Amino acid sequence: MSISLNNDLNSDISQLSPTVVWQYFQALTQIPRPSHQEEAVQQFVLENAKKLGLWAQRDNVGNVLVRKPATKGMENAPGIILQNHLDMVAQKNEDSVHNFSTDPIQAYIDPEYNNEWVTAKGTTLGADNGIGVACALAILASDDIVHGPLEALFTATEETGMDGAKGLKPGWIEGQLLLNLDTEELGDICIGCAGGLDASFTLPIQWQAPSMSKAYQLSVRGLKGGHSGIDIIKQRGNAALIVSRLLDRISDYIEVASINAGNLRNAIPREANAIFVTDTADDKLKQLIHSEAEVIRRGLPIEDRNMTITIDDTDLASFVWTKSCQHNLLTAIRLCPNGVDRMSMDSAGVVETSVNLARIDTQQNHLQLQSLLRSLDDDARDDLADRMKRLFEAFGAKVDLEGEYPGWKPAPHSALTDCVIREGEKLLGTKPNVTVIHAGLECGLLGHHYPHWQMVSFGPTIEMPHSPDERVNIKSVGKFWQWLINVLKTLGSDSFKTNL
Repeated sequence: MSISLNNDLNSDISQLSPTVVWQYFQALTQIPRPSHQEEAVQQFVLENAKKLGLWAQRDNVGNVLVRKPATKGMENAPGIILQNHLDMVAQKNEDSVHNFSTDPIQAYIDPEYNNEWVTAKGTTLGADNGIGVACALAILASDDIVHGPLEALFTATEETGMDGAKGLKPGWIEGQLLLNLDTEELGDICIGCAGGLDASFTLPIQWQAPSMSKAYQLSVRGLKGGHSGIDIIKQRGNAALIVSRLLDRISDYIEVASINAGNLRNAIPREANAIFVTDTADDKLKQLIHSEAEVIRRGLPIEDRNMTITIDDTDLASFVWTKSCQHNLLTAIRLCPNGVDRMSMDSAGVVETSVNLARIDTQQNHLQLQSLLRSLDDDARDDLADRMKRLFEAFGAKVDLEGEYPGWKPAPHSALTDCVIREGEKLLGTKPNVTVIHAGLECGLLGHHYPHWQMVSFGPTIEMPHSPDERVNIKSVGKFWQWLINVLKTLGSDSFKTNL
């Protein structure tokens, strides 16, 4: 089959194999779909189902469900749900003029890596979870793929709070075997994930007129960032903490006017800016910052050591923080927990509990910090939240804890898990790696609404999700596609029903 596109900006991608999957993914790149702006992509799925003559419905929180009858002779097989989320993370490089609300993603085959990857120009690609969505749409459109009764569930607003999964109504979905297509390493099978919690700390600011005459902007750039769950174990540099540490180093010589860092709750901040005033000689100030920056750089992973620190002239601020306020705020930021809090006692090498300081935002009357807490253990997550609450309240902060969602407890020996493992080993030649990931897949919430489901997550290789360096491996998409087809066929067989 072929899909009509509004333009041929990314026509080379549509020629990749499997063609139908890449055509659907290309179509998705042309539809702006940041979180909370998903009406167009939801309509795309509904219209596609209508063209195919399939039953489809959107619920009141934006989830879209499409049903496709079983292949002839497989009507009595257990119902299968293909599940993906429609939204994407909206991250771009600072010099990008891309508007995620209106502009298509400029995806291309990257020649710098032997044409083995698809990436995007200056922005996130949306392979998370667009490749999974494209595979589900391709299955719905197929007339030669064998499967039992099939439902495709496309959830809403996963990236900023899992709103669709939270709002899913019991009894709407008929199947009992859920295949989540949102794992990001070919050969991995995920059977459990972390739950999460959003934390916001609002600290009051006391202002005064500046007593110094020269104004500068301090900027941190060149960090890799990444996914605040999957990449947290890599100890990548956090621009919010780095810029605050630099300001703290020169605090005796400056008056701070603002700090701003990060823009997404689930991404490690890559860039940060601060404005301050001073009367200290430029050479002395720059030497202090340079020496501190080099100490910081030595403690970063190799991929972050190209970090750049710049100090540029800027307009004199009308107001700056009082000295006592400046000390209070910089101390609070410096003490903010960030990174791995605890490793799992049950799964070697797996993070149990972590927190990412995602944003710092200077507003008219207050400084706001936003963190995302994650844990495989809900009690451990809540304990970390309580510790952070007490810490920031000691600095006079208003604390908001919200958006709580549960983790997904593993079921390592389910019939579904065994089937996906067997088919993966036959195709890939090695036994898949069964994992529990430190990220917020929707399966925890979905299983809360449908506790009888068996669930497994798998997918192709996607690197650097939630950052402008996001890329998907082309060959892995083809292998994953065949793996998915083989699993669907096996799940409809009499032998599987016997093991269920």
